Amino acid sequence: MRIKFWGVRGSLACPGPRTIKYGGNTACIHIDVDQDYQLIIDCGTGIRELGNSLLANPDVPKPIKANIFLTHTHWDHIMGLPFFKPIYIPGTELHIYGPKLAAGDNLQEIVGGQMSYEHFPVNHEDLEADIYYHELTPGMTELPGGVKISYIYINHPVETFGYKIEYQNNIVATCYDHEPYANIPEKNISAVKENRRLINFYKNADILIHDAQYTTEEYEKNFRGWGHSTFETALSNAVKSKVKSLYFFHHDTERTDEQLDRIFSEYAAKGRKQGIFVDGATELNEIIL
Repeated sequence: MRIKFWGVRGSLACPGPRTIKYGGNTACIHIDVDQDYQLIIDCGTGIRELGNSLLANPDVPKPIKANIFLTHTHWDHIMGLPFFKPIYIPGTELHIYGPKLAAGDNLQEIVGGQMSYEHFPVNHEDLEADIYYHELTPGMTELPGGVKISYIYINHPVETFGYKIEYQNNIVATCYDHEPYANIPEKNISAVKENRRLINFYKNADILIHDAQYTTEEYEKNFRGWGHSTFETALSNAVKSKVKSLYFFHHDTERTDEQLDRIFSEYAAKGRKQGIFVDGATELNEIIL
């Protein structure tokens, strides 16, 4: 497995001199499982460059076939799709998976609806690619070649999935956009039970890609209830899950490269004491399992 980050920011793309090192594109992760299809998590703005790379690579089978698994439908996780060049090429086949939404909302209408004349010069119906939408409830999907994708709900202000990708005895897991559960008696939510459920889901993963948008001070002061985690929470979950490597993800738009350098250095040292490799996700960084 080869895991490559094409977008690591949260909320909004933020290119510029302050974000050059870690990148300014929103969420997009490519997982190469050496099959005739591509496996992609989220289509934030990073998917634009991923599409260009796939088309330029002579070793990638054409036309492009891809399975895109959306964590959720917030704009920063879907807004790159209209700029993914393969959708304009005949023969391209995309399968887009995402959580089944509440209140009768339709995955295709939300994701494809951003491509209408009110928002974009090309209508979704006019695309050359064959695009299929799959609404999921927690469970597991097996792709050709023995790739298993498991998914469970995590805690964010809309239906959101955490994913676990298993292939040839390797496990890659994602846990963003996520905030630790708190007790909500009226909704019959037990924080202890729900947080333990996540720990068990990611247990023994080779790589855990975890939300870490805030420092503990920022979270407690201003952002409790916004649906994101702290660096401390991410490390704590990684330790409890006994994962081998932790990558902080969904970097805050206001966080500069210099600030991230200091934070990642601090938590890399903490991780070493716990026997876990810790780093920040960096655009175009590739991890090989």
